[in-house]
Amino acid sequence: MAYRSTAVDTAPDLSTLTLGVEEEFLLLDPDSGRNLPVADQVLAALRGPARDQSRQEFRHSMVEMVTPVCADLNELRRHLVSLRHFAAEAAAAAGARLVAVGATPVAEPHLTVPDEPRYHAMSRRYGPVAHDPAVCGCHVHVGLPDRELAVQVCNHLRTWLPVIQAITTNSPLHDGHDTGHASWRSMQLERWPSIGPTPYFDSAADYDRTVDQLIAAGIMLDAAMVYWYARPSSAYPTVEVRVGDVCSDVDDAVLVAALVRSLVATLADDVRAGVTAPPTRDCLVAAAHWRAAHHGLDGELIDLRAGGTRPAWALVDELMAVIAPALLRHGDLGYVLAQLARLRRDGTGATRQRRVLERTGDLCAVLDDLAARTAAR
Repeated sequence: MAYRSTAVDTAPDLSTLTLGVEEEFLLLDPDSGRNLPVADQVLAALRGPARDQSRQEFRHSMVEMVTPVCADLNELRRHLVSLRHFAAEAAAAAGARLVAVGATPVAEPHLTVPDEPRYHAMSRRYGPVAHDPAVCGCHVHVGLPDRELAVQVCNHLRTWLPVIQAITTNSPLHDGHDTGHASWRSMQLERWPSIGPTPYFDSAADYDRTVDQLIAAGIMLDAAMVYWYARPSSAYPTVEVRVGDVCSDVDDAVLVAALVRSLVATLADDVRAGVTAPPTRDCLVAAAHWRAAHHGLDGELIDLRAGGTRPAWALVDELMAVIAPALLRHGDLGYVLAQLARLRRDGTGATRQRRVLERTGDLCAVLDDLAARTAAR
C-alpha cells in the first residue's frame, strides 16, 4: 500500500494548529529574463539552516525553500523573509535573480531534468510534459495527524480552494506576453495526469485504495506523485494545500497560510460535528478552478455552494465569515483583515504585474519589480 491510515487514540487538539510553507522560486537572467540553470550553484552556496531548509527541484532553474514547523504567523513570516534573503544572496552570487513568480515569464532554454533517478523516471514516463518550462507553487502544510480526519477535511476543502487559488494568482506571463490567464501555471499543470482538484473519498482506506490503483495503472510513479490541490501529506502529519502560485510578496504568502490554517481548523470542527461535505460534481469543481486561474480576483468566480457566478470578492467575504472564529482563535484575525484590505487595494500578484507592464510597456520592468518584492525584508 502506498499509504496507511494511522489511527489516533485521542482526538487531536484543534484549538490551534501548526503550519509550514514551501515556496518554489525561479532563477532568472538579470538581463534577458530567461531562466538560468544555476540551481546547483545556488544550493551549494547556502549555509547553515538555509541549506538544510532548501530543496532541489524539477528544473535546473528552480529552488525550493521550506520553513520549519511554525506556531504563529510572526514566526512563519520571519522564516519566509530569512529564507528568501539567503536564497536571493546565493542567486546573485551565481549571476541570477531569485524571483517569486508562478510560471516561466520569458523562456526556459535548458529543459533537461536534474541528474536524479526519480526525475529521469518521470521524464521517461511523461515525455514532453515533463519538459515544460518551469512553474513555481506555494504549498501550505497544516498540522493534522489524524489521517481519517485529514481525508474528510480535504473533501470539504473542494468548495473553497478555488477562492484560495484566485487569491494566489501570480503568473499571467508566458513567452514574454500576457496569456490572458491570471495563473498560467495552473493551465500548464493541467497536462499532468495526477494534478487537479482533489477527488471525493469516503475514508482514508478509500483514499489509499485509489492511490494504489493509480500507481498500478501507471498514472503516478509512487504516492509522492499525488499532486491534487489538497491531500494528506505523503511526508508529514499534515493537510497540504498546493493549489496556489508562489506569491511575489511575503505578506501574500503569510496571508494565504493564515487563511488555509483557519479553513482547515474550521472544516475539521465541521467533520467532527458530523457535517458532511457537499456532493459537488467534479466537473463543476474543475470549472471553478479554471475560472479562478483565468480571472483571479478581478472578475467573477463560480460559487460552488449556491451555484452560478458571483464577484470574487463576495466569495472572499463569505470565506472570511466562515473562518473568522478560527482566525480569532489563532490570533490571526487582525493581520488577515489588514492584508485583505491591502490586497483589495493593490490587487493580486497577477494584477500587479499587469499594471507594471501597462504603465511601462517593458517586461524587464515587471521582472525588476518581482525580484524586488521577492527579496523585500
